[in-house]
Amino acid sequence: MEYEKWDEVLAPYDHAVEELKVKFKNIRKEFLTKGEYSPIEFVTGRTKKIASIISKANRLDLVDIESEMEDIAGIRIMCQFVEDIYTIVDLIKSRNDMSIVYEKDYIKNFKDSGYRSYHVIIRYPINSIAGSKEILCEIQIRTLAMNFWATIEHSLKYKYEHYIPENLAIRLRRAADAAFLLDQEMSEIREDIMKGQVMYQVKSLTVREVLNTIQDLYNVGDTHKALLYQRRLDRIDNERDITEILNLKKEIDDLLEQYKNPKKK
Repeated sequence: MEYEKWDEVLAPYDHAVEELKVKFKNIRKEFLTKGEYSPIEFVTGRTKKIASIISKANRLDLVDIESEMEDIAGIRIMCQFVEDIYTIVDLIKSRNDMSIVYEKDYIKNFKDSGYRSYHVIIRYPINSIAGSKEILCEIQIRTLAMNFWATIEHSLKYKYEHYIPENLAIRLRRAADAAFLLDQEMSEIREDIMKGQVMYQVKSLTVREVLNTIQDLYNVGDTHKALLYQRRLDRIDNERDITEILNLKKEIDDLLEQYKNPKKK
């Protein structure tokens, strides 16, 4: 296939990857904006390189890559905990802008190599100047520990052309078990970790709101009070308890209300 043709074939996959990355990042942002724990830690994506597509098509004897190759477009979602993976799968199932073709649970049924991950193959609609079409996309959902191991294994597969020496493969399997043990340990203290992260997020949001109200004071011309409140915020910002920050916000809100309604003074 000529390069121009490849460019035409891969364009919808490029668009899908970019759109899906934005959508999953927005899900994370939505959780955090509400001051809630996000099951999504971060999102990456890529369109498979032409050389890799040709190599895989030849290896698997594929005729029509667009209908037979599921991972030309690929999204990877990283989580902190194993439980988060299944939460994300449920989120994907609840959406109406993509449909699941099938799933592969390599966590409960991990590969002999030690590989663990959850794969969801989706059908995703793309609209472009050339028209509308549905493409296949693979979404991999992993914990950070699983991703660390998989990244190392991928590098070794590349070095040894998919055939890792047995002695090295044994050590990789041990490392995979160790990584999963770490995930299990983290799951044991998951509730405490989540509460700590939510508290930190709520505090960050509250501080941001206080800074906005201080800016409102500057806007109405009360520079003196704005500076006093800024200094007060600086003093209490490092405190673990956000009660003082909440009290400060209420005090500033009350003052701003007086500016809006002078008769209430």
